[in-house]
Amino acid sequence: MSDAPSRAPATAAKPWHEQIRVGFDLETTGRDPETARVVTASLVVVDPHGRLAAAYEWLVDPGVPIPAEAAAVHGVTTERAQAEGLPADAAIVEIADTLRDFFDAGIPVIAFNACYDFTVMDRELARRGLEPLQNRWVIDPYVIDKQVDRYRRGKRTLTDVCDLYRVPLRDAHTSAADSLAAVGVADALARRYPQLQVPLETLQGQQCAWKAEQAASFQEYLRRKDPTAVVNGDWPVARR
Repeated sequence: MSDAPSRAPATAAKPWHEQIRVGFDLETTGRDPETARVVTASLVVVDPHGRLAAAYEWLVDPGVPIPAEAAAVHGVTTERAQAEGLPADAAIVEIADTLRDFFDAGIPVIAFNACYDFTVMDRELARRGLEPLQNRWVIDPYVIDKQVDRYRRGKRTLTDVCDLYRVPLRDAHTSAADSLAAVGVADALARRYPQLQVPLETLQGQQCAWKAEQAASFQEYLRRKDPTAVVNGDWPVARR
């Protein structure tokens, strides 16, 4: 992408889910964002009509072995990453710079369970002594769904919420498919709950508060059995 001027989103006649928006997803070497390394990354651009307009994808050699458990989920082995992947130092810069361009242009970036993906990126940049992302205009369907339908029973994985909101999800656990599905879920939520059709800066602040409340509630539940349980409520990046 070309450099875009740094600005806040302009006030628009249409709500965010009817403007250009971007889906973002990572597949990594593990579940812990403090130690996970990026293996694949996808950014998909969706036009105001909900059609795929562009896609940016990376296959990354993380520089460490990819555990068999992780490879079984996303399908990328250590051997494939080493043979076909971009070296991690170059890939992380490219992914971060592309995200920066979208943020600077005031375009919302939608990521399901965004705190995982953006914490992974934060730690990858920190390992290299690089500037952290500003992470403006992030939309997280995982946090939003838990807020607007908080008493619904059952799992809330991307697959589950796609089924609920009738969003197609093909090739689950590939970053391209998951990022596009995240946009679909966010759009469905905005249509079903008009109170979400607020300015991006307002929604960003609301999600920070919602995530903190959700973490506090879950921590209180866990402490019934384990008084030392701690649930991090930071969003969209877990503070160290």
